[in-house]
Formats: sequence, C-alpha cells, structure tokens
Amino acid sequence: VQLQASGGGLVQAGGSLRLSCAASGRTLSMYFTGWFRQAPGKEREFVAAISRSGVSTRYADSVMGRFTISRDNTKNTVYLQMDSLNAEDTAVYYCAADRRISTSGVLTNAQEYDYWGQGTQVTVSS
Repeated sequence: VQLQASGGGLVQAGGSLRLSCAASGRTLSMYFTGWFRQAPGKEREFVAAISRSGVSTRYADSVMGRFTISRDNTKNTVYLQMDSLNAEDTAVYYCAADRRISTSGVLTNAQEYDYWGQGTQVTVSS
C-alpha cells in the first residue's frame, strides 16, 4: 500500500488543521493505521491510532481531547483532526499502516508499522 499524507501547513496557536492520509494500491480497510510526528531534534512519537473498523482509537496523552483520528474506508483515507493547536505540536506528521488479520485493537508502536507516508509539515506559530 502507498500512503500520501496531506493537509499540513502554518497555523496560529489555537487554530485547527485536518490531515489526510490517502491510500492507494490496496484497500485501507485491511490495515491498522496511525499517525506519528517528529519535531526537530526529537524522536518520532506516537500521536493517534485507529483500528481497522474505526471503532477503537488511542491517543497520546499530549493530544488527548484536542486531536481526533477517523477513517473513511469507502474513500481509503484516514484523517487527523487537530484542534487547539499549540507550538509543541509543530512537527512533521506521518501516517502509517500495517496489515493485520485481526479487526480489533490498535497499534501504538512505530516498529509495528510496515508502511509509511512521506510526512506533512505542521507549524504552529505562537
């Protein structure tokens, strides 16, 4: 599966952005998906993950209550709605996918994902 992330940009603190991750080559409904981010000089960190069905989600503590992950399997796309952004959210955001037989649960470890998008830059000005 090929993943294409988009929707990043420059936004003021307190603003919102919606990232999209479009999949091609395979049906995304067969894949667990997640979002990670990497700020300059820092390790890549988990942001959010969603199960194949979309029923289960998981968030990093730092984004809980502000970010929402969702998926539309009919459009082969996963979204990350980001609200109340702050300067600490500035990073390159990556979507990731991994094909699993199980339909339940989520993956929060980057090493569990086999497929990655190219990343989209999010910059929050304070």
